[in-house]
Amino acid sequence: MAMRVIAGAAGGRRLKAPTGTRTRPATVRVRASVFSRLEARMTMAGVAVLDLFAGSGALGIEALSRGAGRAVFVDRSAAAAITIRANLAALGLSGRAEVICAPADRALQRLLPGRERFELVFVDPPYRDDASSDILWRLVAADLLAPAAWVVVHQYKRAPEAGAPELEAVARTVTGDHRVVIFRRAASPA
Repeated sequence: MAMRVIAGAAGGRRLKAPTGTRTRPATVRVRASVFSRLEARMTMAGVAVLDLFAGSGALGIEALSRGAGRAVFVDRSAAAAITIRANLAALGLSGRAEVICAPADRALQRLLPGRERFELVFVDPPYRDDASSDILWRLVAADLLAPAAWVVVHQYKRAPEAGAPELEAVARTVTGDHRVVIFRRAASPA
């Protein structure tokens, strides 16, 4: 599947996607919608990004292209991890990224010792195994979200809507079979 970075320093450059049917890369339409909504609410400059269920890495790479300072990509598929690393290398973004090949829940535990906090998180689980709510709860419980962090959840439109304490849904959109919800963490958690 031929995909491209939409905007920023790497705008127009090609991205590879893992082969097979296990990965469902976010379409250009979905990515354009997500980033249009995000950039109306925040600046990408220097933010730390976590891209869970990353697949090709398209969402995190788009954020890096638009000025994010650092991104951590997580996918349990070795093929996806190889593809993400290849995309990062081809775009000259490897120095600002880390790729973790592990299930999302295990990767979140691995991130705990460093106590890194993220200003922007993408949660894009497989439609057949939607773990969005569980992941949101884990992000909040592990305190991996910076104050006033943004979390974007991309789900099948018929999946139960995700949510967790301290996260307020500020935008919802349905495009085709996709539902995208953008959450904002309370600036000072209760």
